Amino acid sequence: MHDSPRVVVLAGGVGGSKFTLGARGALRDRGIDDTARVLTVVVNTGDDLWLSGVRLQPDVDSITYALAGVNDTQRGWGRAGDTERVNHELREWGAGWPWFTLGDLDLGTHLARTGWLREGLTPTQVVERMSRRWPLGARLLPMTDAEVDTIVTVRDGGGIRSLHFQEWWTRHRATLEPVDFENPGISSAAPAPGAVEAIADADVVLIAPSNPVVSIGPILSVPGVRDALRSTSAPVVGVSPIIGGRVVRGMADVCLTAIGVETSAAAVAGHYGARADGGLLDAWLIAEEDSDLAADVERSGIRPVVRPLWMTDAAASTALAAAALDAVHG
Repeated sequence: MHDSPRVVVLAGGVGGSKFTLGARGALRDRGIDDTARVLTVVVNTGDDLWLSGVRLQPDVDSITYALAGVNDTQRGWGRAGDTERVNHELREWGAGWPWFTLGDLDLGTHLARTGWLREGLTPTQVVERMSRRWPLGARLLPMTDAEVDTIVTVRDGGGIRSLHFQEWWTRHRATLEPVDFENPGISSAAPAPGAVEAIADADVVLIAPSNPVVSIGPILSVPGVRDALRSTSAPVVGVSPIIGGRVVRGMADVCLTAIGVETSAAAVAGHYGARADGGLLDAWLIAEEDSDLAADVERSGIRPVVRPLWMTDAAASTALAAAALDAVHG
């Protein structure tokens, strides 16, 4: 690996935000001040949506806000110190989704994004423009410029119906049994400019401890991304989002069950698969609580690395990302 390793992170959600912060911190701890030169984050855009006439990119915004240091760490999403006057007014008009909160500062982001999109900028160009406001210390790329929102097919009242991922996740808290997850149009989508090239040129690729189905899954479903991961000369290191047989945050266990994957660190490793066997992973970080699963991970052709995985604060996130970077050495 070079003195200034080129690092690519695949990320989405709160876990992705914390891990991305940790990756930046780990690189700075190694004396790399200009981390934006070496750290690229390919962000999930599968949970994007149009609402009240504006385009929302929840994962892009969460990671941007986290890197900028303006995120609401209590809620895990949105801006710190935000207000909800406009959101209240939308409810009075019967507009939008009453159960989907939009902060005023957050709405400023969405309005700026929507205006730029309507002027003809691509999502990649919009993210690049957004990144100029704060010194993020990373280059952010959406996984694709295409609109490939996640649609969830669920069982509801004895029938089957489809709804946007955000409605299923935020309104129903994933209580409706999912039958299928789809990203309409993704088969004809292309990776965002620079994403595949970054993976090809990387010294290490890290898969954040994000939801494997609805955060990492859409990124891997963009044509060309899996092939790039399989063919890169860089080691591909993943971090388990499961600790002690339980999800760290959210309802990833419901998503995993829907696709027939057990909620365990070893099962998720098997879901991604070993690169030596046509999968994606060379190494997989599992929690100390799951050390008894190391042999199962190894039997699947992936090198297990047992480390503390709880990202309780910035220092813990940095230590975790450092461990993932060090995992490339065996």
